[in-house]
This record gives sequence, C-alpha cells and structure tokens, in this order.
Amino acid sequence: MELAILDWVLIISFFTIVLIIGIVVSKKSGKNTSEYFLSNRSMPWWLLGFSMVATTFSTDTPNLVTDIVRNNGVSGNWVWWAFLLTGLLTVFVYAKLWRKSNVNTDMEFYDLRYGGKPAHFLRGFRSVYLGVIFNIMAMAAVTLAAIKIGQVMLGISPLETVLIAGTITVIFSALGGFRGVVYTDFVLFFVAIAGAIGAAYYLVNLPEVGGLTKLMEHENVSGKLSILPDFSDTEALIGIFIIPLAVQWWSAWYPGAEPGGGGYIAQRMLAAKNENHAIGATFFFNIMHYALRPWPWILVALASLVLYPDLASIQQAFPNIEESKLGHDLAYSAMLTKLPAGLLGLVLASLGAAYMSTISTHLNWGSSYIVNDFYKQQINKNAYERELVNIGRLSTVILMIFSALLALVLTNALQLFDIILMFGAGTGLIFILRWFWWRINAWSEISAMFASGVISILLNFTSLSTLLFNHKDNAGIIIEGFFPAWVKFPLVVLITTIVWVLVTFLTKPEKTETLQNFYKQTTPGGPGWKKVLDTFKDKEYIAKETNKEWSVPSGILAMVFGCIMIYSIMFATGNILYGNYQLASGLLVVIVVSAFLLIRLWKNNKISPLD
Repeated sequence: MELAILDWVLIISFFTIVLIIGIVVSKKSGKNTSEYFLSNRSMPWWLLGFSMVATTFSTDTPNLVTDIVRNNGVSGNWVWWAFLLTGLLTVFVYAKLWRKSNVNTDMEFYDLRYGGKPAHFLRGFRSVYLGVIFNIMAMAAVTLAAIKIGQVMLGISPLETVLIAGTITVIFSALGGFRGVVYTDFVLFFVAIAGAIGAAYYLVNLPEVGGLTKLMEHENVSGKLSILPDFSDTEALIGIFIIPLAVQWWSAWYPGAEPGGGGYIAQRMLAAKNENHAIGATFFFNIMHYALRPWPWILVALASLVLYPDLASIQQAFPNIEESKLGHDLAYSAMLTKLPAGLLGLVLASLGAAYMSTISTHLNWGSSYIVNDFYKQQINKNAYERELVNIGRLSTVILMIFSALLALVLTNALQLFDIILMFGAGTGLIFILRWFWWRINAWSEISAMFASGVISILLNFTSLSTLLFNHKDNAGIIIEGFFPAWVKFPLVVLITTIVWVLVTFLTKPEKTETLQNFYKQTTPGGPGWKKVLDTFKDKEYIAKETNKEWSVPSGILAMVFGCIMIYSIMFATGNILYGNYQLASGLLVVIVVSAFLLIRLWKNNKISPLD
C-alpha cells in the first residue's frame, strides 16, 4: 500500500505526541517506585477508566474478534463476553478491598494475607510466572497482530514491524513509567476509538458490501448475526456459551479479567485516590469494554466475509503473506487496505495507539512485579529507590525483546488466548474466596497453580489429549475421543479445585496474628472470618464488626443489575445496527430500570465503600 502525505502526517504527529508525553513526565516518574509504578496513588477514576479501556483495545483484539466472528459468528464472542461477570464482581466487591489493602502490587498481597516462607515463595514465583512468562505471552499476541497489520497494510517484514513499533513503545514506557502510560492512554483511547468507528463506517458502506442492510442480508453473513448461539447445536452451545457463563468467568485467570481483580486492573485500582475512584474506574471500564466497543470490530469482521469469504481468498489477495501467519484474523487487516487517504492514516495511527497502550501497560505492570516482588524481595532488600527505578526501566526493555522474539514464531492470537485461559483454569475460585474465607492459606494457592499447569499440559499437549477428547486432524476431519472437546476446560477446573481444597485442609492455617492484621487492614467481613474475629481481645471491636452489615450480598446484587444493564446496552446496540428497533426500544427500558436500581443501591450506601 502507498500512504499519502496526509496519512504520514497523522501517523508521525501521533507518535511524536506520545513520545513527548513520556519525556515530559519522566523526571517526576523517576523519583521513586511509588511514582514509577502507581503515580503516588493520586489518579482520578476517569483517567484510570480511560486507561483500562485503552489498554484492552490492543491490536490483537480486533483480530481475535474477527477470527471468532468468521469461525463461530457473533455469538462466538461469549467466550470473552462472559468475563463481564468477573469484571463487575471486581467493581462492586473487590475494588474497595484492593484499595484498602494499600499494597504496591497484587503480588504483595501474599505477604499481607498469608505470611511466612510459603507466602514469600508464592510472591516471588508468581511475580516471575505472571509478570514475565504469562506477560510475555500476552504481549507476543499483541505484537503478532502488529506484525500481520504491517505485512498486509504496509508490506513490511515481521522484523521491521517489531523494530519500529517496539522501539517507540519501549522508549516512552521506560521513561514515563505508570504516569506516562496513563496520560498517553487518555490520548490513545480517542485516537483508537475514532479509527475503529471510522473504519467500520467506511468499510460497511463500500460498494462491494452495500451498507448495513445489504450486509445483513448477504448469504455469507446472515447465518452469523445472532448474538445468542444456536440452541439446537448442543456442542457449540455448551462450548461458546454455557461453559463461559457457568464455569469460565469465575474459574479462569486471564489478564484483565482476573477473578477477584488482579494484574494491571489491580494496579490501576491501587493507583486510585480512594476506594470510590477505584470503583468508578473499573465500572466505567466494564461498560465501555463490553457494551460498546466490540461492535465496530464485529461490523468489519462481518463485512470481511463478503470480500474475503475464506482463507484462500485472503491468500490470493495478499500472496506475500507468510504461510505461517495465514489465518482468519488477517481479514481485519485485509479490510483496512480498502480505506482512503486520511482515514487510512487515522486508522493506522489508531492501531498504533492500541498497540502502544496495551504493550506499555504490560511492560510497566510486569516490570512492577520484577522490581517490587522479585528483585527487592529476593535479590537486594536494601536497594535504593533510584536503583529500583533503573531496574524497572531495564526490565521494561528486556520484556519487550523477549515478547517480540516469541511473536515472530506465532501463527494466530487465538492460540495464546486458549493456552493462557487453560493454564489459569481452576485457580479463579481461590482468588475470589481468599478474601472471605480465613482457612485458605499459601499452600492452597501453590497447589492450585501447579495443579492447573500440570493438568493443562497433560490434557492439551500430550497423547492423553488426543486419546480422551474429540479433535481435528490436519485435514480438518474430526477424530472421536472418549469425551467431546468442551469437557476439557471443566475437567481441568474440577481436578484443580479438588486438589487445592484437599491441600487446604491437610495443611496448617495461617498464623492468627497474620489473619488478624489482614482483617484489620481490609475489613472484608462475612461469616468466613467469624472464627478469626473471635480471637480479637478488643470486645468492642468484635461487637462493631459483628453488627456491621456485610456489603457483599448487596455487591453481588449490584453485579447482577450491572450485568443486566451492560448486556442490555450491548444487545440494544447490536439490534439498532441490525435494524431491529422495536427490540432495541424494549432493551432501553431494561437499561433504565437496572441503572435506577444500581443508583439506589449506591445512594443507600449498600455498595459504597464508605463504612
């Protein structure tokens, strides 16, 4: 593709602004680790909310959505839409607890909640396991998407894409720290959303597509429009709808959708001014992430079925694409090549924005684990603040290099989505319950982590997998196993849960002093802490905590109302685009009622963090 001068002006201007922001805030961010990783806990909800949304924009997300829609239709997106339940549970139950904990990273939580050598090991191991290994995998998926965009839209090699995009991102991430990431995210959000909407509008109205009405009527598209799956297709219904909604959302750890909060979402909650700002940021993020933002990507994915109905048509249109990178996710980039000058530059800038926002967040988040939870705890406990900031900047560069190398050998983003999801299967319930059940200890988490990893390897990457589960061979023919493929994920969850529950009761509970200190710091409340509460010598404190209304039931009720509201917004938006205005109007009533009930809960102090 040949870019016009206007396109280059837009792209260069955008990258220049981002680099300037990183340089301007670098001096303040480099003062100490609290500034570098949490901006001294001074961030307002709206800035953190925009940052969360921008981070999850990502270059691989539209590719992933396109892959899903082309293979399984719009309803296939329930594999990630189900994580809304996780997100809203974090909003109304866990956001205030994280902010009260006052830890620097969610890994530091282990020393607060558990204590002793097992907790110290868990903190150090998971800081490397998540901050380095899983983090590199997540960034590799994002970089892979950038590689495909570079190949399809600009005709540049994977190595060239990695060098250009990675270098700019790592410079402003290393210099600006968390403050630089959040400030640039605010700019990146608007560039990314403008590019996504602009691209969708133009591409749907291409003469070959013919506008929304003709798109919906096209034979390649009409069978893929339903937001709900085909209830007559049992295997698809269970795999892409029932399992995600019944099991996956609470049982699986996934970056950005951790049960009980965690990762870079926790980092932003910890950076908030107070508990109210933490709740506001996460709620805003969930509305934008699930209800509104997917539809521009979905429309482009549907339009791609008209122009590129199969992989052969994509390969024919772009013969220079490496065979190892050929997949349905390429269709998104292929559609973007149809954009005119000006809009093309805006969209390329928006894709750059999505890439930089996600990668910069992952770099700062992963670096915070390496510095606070590994280097400072395991290597040099007496390190000066300046030394820790320098280690943070060095680790930022190293993480970028390794994720780029991994991206060069991957084929599609769905590979890593499935792998990361499976490796976190079964651990989610611990992350939910550890705040509210005193008996869970460090060994519970250690056993769950290793059990989930080992079982996932056995059931996914060994001959046992091919023996037990239905699968497709290289020719696409289904080979029968003992169980349908959808059984695999719940089986990992079940075995992992049995393991960690047994280990919990076979090992000693945490020390009373540790549990008391944790309760005082976070005041989670509830029947799960009654035994610990009874050990306090201050009878007045016990009486106060016992008589205080537990906020979790109201938080769960708020989660239900929130889910109804956000899913209704998502359904209403889709039905407006589909032309089903009567159904959209009915959903508008549901949105208003659920929003009213949420506001009422807040005003009555039922879900407010104010005790």
